[in-house]
Parts: sequence; C-alpha cells; structure tokens
Amino acid sequence: MKILFVCMGNICRSPTAEGAFRRLVAAEAADLALEIDSAGTHDYHVGEPPDPRSVAAAQRRGIDLTPLRARRLVEADFERFDYVLLMDEQNRRDALGIAPGQYRAQVRLFLEFAPELGRREVPDPYYGGEPGFELVLDLVDSAARGLLAEIRAALQNGGPPEATRRR
Repeated sequence: MKILFVCMGNICRSPTAEGAFRRLVAAEAADLALEIDSAGTHDYHVGEPPDPRSVAAAQRRGIDLTPLRARRLVEADFERFDYVLLMDEQNRRDALGIAPGQYRAQVRLFLEFAPELGRREVPDPYYGGEPGFELVLDLVDSAARGLLAEIRAALQNGGPPEATRRR
C-alpha cells in the first residue's frame, strides 16, 4: 500500500505528516509493506529540505525529517499511490486539478482520519511561530493513527478501500 502526503510547498506540513506516519508505522506496524512519501502542489521549494522549524519541532518528538527533500506532485503520483492525502481544502482542489479523472476518489483530506478533532484542515504554520509547528504535529499524529487503522482494516479485507483503489 502506498501513501502520499501533500501540502503546498512540501516543506512544513506534508514532510511532517510523512515523518510522523513513518515513525508510527515503525513502532506499531513494522510488518506492513507500506511506501510513504510526500509532495507539494507547487514547485516553490523543489529539492530543498523541510523548513528548519518543522525539523526542530519533529526532532523534539523523535522524528527525523532531515533526509527529506521537497518535490512537486505530478500526474503519475495518482496512479502510483493508493492514498493521496491533502493538508487543506485549497491544496485538495489544486491536486484534483492535476489528478486524472479515474484517480480523483483517492484524493482526500488527511484529517478525515481524525474526526474526533472536529477540524478538516491542518493549518499552514509557515508564517507563524513555534506553536503552529507543534499544532501540526499534534494534528498529524492523531490522523496518522486513524489512517493506520484504516490501512490495517483494508489489508485484512484484501486491499485499499474501493474509493482509493488504483485503477
């Protein structure tokens, strides 16, 4: 099963989600064969490492983002990944503009996996301070648990949910 996390520039929210999900899988589901990646809907930071504030906040929680590099979401990603998970509604719309029609159903908001939070979007911390980066970690940690639960259930039933199954 293949999971792609997506935000705007791929230097704050989506690499944080990738790192948090990788850590969760390593700790609680190392037996699962998962491919985990992240991308951005825009090419502002292609090839750059995550924002230093994201790296620092993640390191405080034992997550290493330093190997990651920003890349742009491309049409081929929709065929390759079972889940394309967006951090906010604007980037979801941007991703849907790239996605071939048969893959649009796998484009979802990441926080759908944490309905208990009562919010749909992971806010962009880029123009704020340290608390924003901590909030991103809190939100993606919760959603990562819900995502892992769905993936476990899907694998027990033979694959990804129909809505996210690659054609």
